[in-house]
Amino acid sequence: MPHYDLAIIGSGSGNSLITPFWDGKRVALIDGGTFGGTCINVGCIPTKMFVYPAALAAVPAEAARLGVELTLDNVHWNAIRDRIFGRIDAISEGGRRYRADELDNVDLYQEYVRFTGPASLRTDSGTGITADQVVVAAGSRAVVPDIPGMDLPQVHTSDTVMRIDGPPRHVVVVGGGFIAAEFAAIFHGFGSEVVQVNRSQRLLRGNDEEISRRFAEAAGRRWKLELDFSLHSVEDNGDGRVTAVFGDGGGKQLRLETDIVLMATGRVPNTDRLDVGAAGFDVNADGTLAVDGQLRVLSQGKPLEGVYALGDIANRYQLKHVANREARVVAHNLEHPDRLRGIDYKGVPAAVFSNPQVAAVGLTEEQARRDAADDSEIVVAVQEYGSTAYGWAMEDSEGIVKLIAEKSTGRLLGAHIMGHEASTLIQPLVQAIALDTPVSSLARGPYWIHPALTEVVENALLALDVDVPDNAAL
Repeated sequence: MPHYDLAIIGSGSGNSLITPFWDGKRVALIDGGTFGGTCINVGCIPTKMFVYPAALAAVPAEAARLGVELTLDNVHWNAIRDRIFGRIDAISEGGRRYRADELDNVDLYQEYVRFTGPASLRTDSGTGITADQVVVAAGSRAVVPDIPGMDLPQVHTSDTVMRIDGPPRHVVVVGGGFIAAEFAAIFHGFGSEVVQVNRSQRLLRGNDEEISRRFAEAAGRRWKLELDFSLHSVEDNGDGRVTAVFGDGGGKQLRLETDIVLMATGRVPNTDRLDVGAAGFDVNADGTLAVDGQLRVLSQGKPLEGVYALGDIANRYQLKHVANREARVVAHNLEHPDRLRGIDYKGVPAAVFSNPQVAAVGLTEEQARRDAADDSEIVVAVQEYGSTAYGWAMEDSEGIVKLIAEKSTGRLLGAHIMGHEASTLIQPLVQAIALDTPVSSLARGPYWIHPALTEVVENALLALDVDVPDNAAL
């Protein structure tokens, strides 16, 4: 049975743990999926490489409102696809080859694995592995419901839909979260007829309620929305197309004939595939591994020395920038077990690269009012893009910035943006929350470029009814 100084399950952010510190030590890297993990292969990177050209394809409709006549002549989906994966597949293969063939101290196991104890594993082929230290970074996978028709070739998840021949004429997107919102915008931008179906009334339900409502209104002006319907089955029409069958729980049925169905109803951590019970690991109600502040895995509420977890399998965010931060913490703790560092999740931002974009950090208004001892301490400002000079130039009627703060301290509690480049505009607000910068200091301290779109953030900050110190900048 081979023994290692370090065993890592997962080749996404876990791959970055193999630093020069491990030169001359034995490392096992184990992953039965595509090398590199979710982000590079089926997540953040390829999706945004589709988002950008889809946004360009949507420009003619936007330009027409401003008196500029543009035409979209063609979308070469297959060429776009091949450009994207020609680059990504080479990166994945290069990383795999480097770990498998070029590092004498690393053994790459390209198969799935299960725990037999806290620091012992068995691969699918029967190889037993033990290690002094173990990191679980096995990620997550797309949710696929157990209903008829899920095995049809026209039914896809985000793992497969980007590699289809297309674009399809008709797409049914099932789900109301960020994956559904992004792919609905991608296919709509490329000219497909898109119907997005969600089992509840609220899209982007993790976002502030006002942002969710406004996003649904904006999305409904671009593609068709069907809300309060759950998918019951997908039927093969026999002509290359399928029919997605939905019900509203009250006897009403919705039947949608389409070229493809995209199942975008979320992702689940891969904890259930690792037999973590055999290792005695604690598991949270959402299926993630329970960890302490130093990202050590818990067993009966106590941290296991030398056993760590990071990424989608260990946190609720399912964000690459969170996994990367966790990887830096775990890397330090593996190399310096006598000087452990903790993880700080303060000010974790997220963005939805749909049309329009949505970005958020901190508390929603509902959360802030729920948590406040005194509701009058919670102040809110909403600023329309169209209230600024650049918003006038865009003739924007959708974009908003919504800020939530604590009146007496001027502390920014939450920031929510919907509209053009929301994912970029949010960054100074992320920094304000992370660094405890008072609203008055952020609004009045730095200069804000006029007439840049960032003025909408400045004006929202100035509109917050917070107590301003006498010595604040004017």
